[in-house]
Formats: sequence, structure tokens, C-alpha cells
Amino acid sequence: MKSLLLAAAVSALSLPALAESFAFGEPAPAAEATRTVEVLLKDIAFEPSSLQVKAGETVRFVLINEGQLPHEFNLGTKAMHVDHQKEMLAMQGKIFNATAEAGGHGGHGGHGGDEVHAHGEGNTVLVQPGQRGELTWTFRGAEAIEFACNVPGHYQAGMVGPLNIE
Repeated sequence: MKSLLLAAAVSALSLPALAESFAFGEPAPAAEATRTVEVLLKDIAFEPSSLQVKAGETVRFVLINEGQLPHEFNLGTKAMHVDHQKEMLAMQGKIFNATAEAGGHGGHGGHGGDEVHAHGEGNTVLVQPGQRGELTWTFRGAEAIEFACNVPGHYQAGMVGPLNIE
């Protein structure tokens, strides 16, 4: 009985339906992805530096932090990034303390950094140095958004790229 309850709890926590939906799309289960895109998070850049997707496409982003700092992969509009940067600034100490406590390799990606980065919208993944993370997203409508790192100072230093939805 305990294992059944535990399985139900884990399943409920992993449902993207609990995450927020945006005009440009919503989180999706990795199993629904029609394409996988690997994104390298470097100090202070993304590789590739821009992304193209199609409206209706479900993309699984595999995020690999090759840098020495925690980095974030966040999907949103410019205005969303401005708001998110304020949140990140308020929790800056927690982001870097988690890295130090884990010997420089905190979190597991996905939302593995959630103990530090509990946003719940589903459009953000914090990836600690040397770690991997994933974000799967179903895109809607033809629109241009950005993918960015909103760790304080990173966006301003150029860790942002265009994501065009065709």
C-alpha cells in the first residue's frame, strides 16, 4: 500500500498539467517529444545561440552545463525575463549556496534544483555546474520568444538567445 501511495505521489508531482500554460505553449511529458535538441550552457553563452521550432511541435531540450557557474534555461518573452530576473536576484544566495553545499555539483537539472529554484511554471530549469537537465515543451502559435539564463547578471552579459516559433 505504501509503495502504491508513493507511486501516486511521484506521478502527481511529475504531471506537466500542474505547471502553468503560456501563450507560446506549455510543458509536456518527454515521451511526447517529436524532436530532441541538445543545448550547452557555457560561461556565459548558449550553444546553439538561437533556436527554431514549429507551432504544434513538442521539443525535448537536453541541457548540459559545461560552465563553472549555475545556469538556467528559461523560455519566455522579454517582459517575462525581466520579472524572473527580479525573483532570481532575491534568491541569489540560495542558488550559489546549493552549489557550494554539493561540492560544486548541486541539483540534477530537470527541476533538480527545485529545492533552490521552486517556480513551478515548467518553463525553467536550473542546472548546476557539470550537471544535465531537461525541459520538454509543446509550442503554440507563430511567435518569437527568448531562451535565457536569468541567474543575476547572466542575461545582461549576453546569455540569451532568440527562439522563433514558425
